[in-house]
Amino acid sequence: EALDVRRKRLLFRSWHRGTKETDLLLGSFAERHLAGMSDAQLERYEALLEENDAVLFDWITGRAPPPAEHDGEVLRLLIGFRYRPRPA
Repeated sequence: EALDVRRKRLLFRSWHRGTKETDLLLGSFAERHLAGMSDAQLERYEALLEENDAVLFDWITGRAPPPAEHDGEVLRLLIGFRYRPRPA
């Protein structure tokens, strides 16, 4: 699929996770980083989105270590991301 369409789909999925905390964190992260991601990075981010919100949130916050298959550049970028509310 076209990269632009893929990024839009991932952005939508990032904002519509099911829990407000994860929506805000992943949606904001996606807005900031998706445009600059390579195909390989998009693939790794997409794999992260397949995970359960609670599990993913635990990895991001350091409550649980991520499995080796997810412990890479994209997850490290996500762990280092700091959510900032949008200006009103």
